Amino acid sequence: MTVILVGLPGSGKSTAGRQLARHLDWPFADSDHELEREFGTTIRDFFADHGEDAFRDREEQAIDHLAQPGRRVLATGGGAVLRPANRAAMKREGNVVVYLRASPEELARRLRHDTQRPLLQGGDALRKLRDLYRVRDPLYREVATFVLDAGRTSVPSLVHRLCMQMDMAGLSQAL
Repeated sequence: MTVILVGLPGSGKSTAGRQLARHLDWPFADSDHELEREFGTTIRDFFADHGEDAFRDREEQAIDHLAQPGRRVLATGGGAVLRPANRAAMKREGNVVVYLRASPEELARRLRHDTQRPLLQGGDALRKLRDLYRVRDPLYREVATFVLDAGRTSVPSLVHRLCMQMDMAGLSQAL
């Protein structure tokens, strides 16, 4: 199976994903990092030079490839769920999708010094996070096998809870 982590920017997808992959002894992939390697530049610079639509087109190709069922942990970009094709790829048989849910207020606190996330730059980050949450929360829930509160939880605790959820759901034999 592929374990796919979704959630708003700053929810811990990459950090928890790396720890989960180490715990399972599986490869880890981060769709944003894969795209930056492909672009040869940061997502922020790609957004500035080519726009969000061009980024989402390339992201869709990456998600289709990376969300193939297999022994892997995949952290996605926060907006990956916006495209129906990405949601369909995530929900393929053999995938487990985990929504790391955190409140916009918690995320604003975590990201108060961040300068790399293009959709949060310039202006009121909390308002932007609330807007993103309002639009994306239903989409994250649509694809999620599990929803885990990632608000004020340590990463080791989050990984432990996820492994317990998978075990209780009878998915541990696939690990």
